[in-house]
Amino acid sequence: MKAMIFAAGLGKRLGNITESIPKALVDINGKTVLQMAVEKCSEHGFNDIIINVHHFADMVEDEAKRLKKTGFRISVSDERDKLLENGGGLYKAREFFDKDPFLLYNVDIVSDFDLSSLYKLHLEKKGLATLAVRHRPGQRFLLVDNEGQLRGWRNISTGEQILAGVTNTGLSEIAFSSMHIVEPEIFNYMNEGIYSMIDLYLRLAEHHNIFTLKHDEGYWIDVGTPESLGYVRKLLLKLPESSGKDSEHSNNLKSSDNHQEA
Repeated sequence: MKAMIFAAGLGKRLGNITESIPKALVDINGKTVLQMAVEKCSEHGFNDIIINVHHFADMVEDEAKRLKKTGFRISVSDERDKLLENGGGLYKAREFFDKDPFLLYNVDIVSDFDLSSLYKLHLEKKGLATLAVRHRPGQRFLLVDNEGQLRGWRNISTGEQILAGVTNTGLSEIAFSSMHIVEPEIFNYMNEGIYSMIDLYLRLAEHHNIFTLKHDEGYWIDVGTPESLGYVRKLLLKLPESSGKDSEHSNNLKSSDNHQEA
């Protein structure tokens, strides 16, 4: 199965760490975050992978070549000229995909989430996309109904809200986990440009079924900040013995905004 790992981001929240290396090459206990993401996707059957590159693109491509030599199937989508966010980046790479559903995964996510469960639900629901979601602190949240279907988005700090053809009655807030299964039909509703997948989903949700799968168990960490990077290094050294014990703390870490490209 095919997957796209979004690895082109600037990693500004990591501060001076990403002044000399790209976010995708940040080290976690001897592995780059890109290697960890590739291993995660491949472990769950998504073993034909494309990554996009922009910030320190040559370095990321070198890492991709190294990983290919170890047996992984990796292609590259070049965004050197312009960073397209994940929506525009996916559209640029559209020729890579076939007629089957595919995985989208942010390079800086470290989690024990079972990606195959997301794929299974997607096949059952037969929607346009299925998004992994989680209860965690933040300011920007997806709005879902009682069936877990995407109905909108809300910024709790500014009060800004987007609703997909419904009232806000009965909707609950939950954060996007930057892991999603998508039908190739999505390309019929996309075009060139710089935009996020969340913006696209919100535009399509009124007339298309976009579902979510909640995963509040286990750990999920966005390694986009020095704090979370330090934490995940310590956490993974202790696994598997304490993976369950640490999930509550990892839930409370400051995490990436779910309405922006990580």
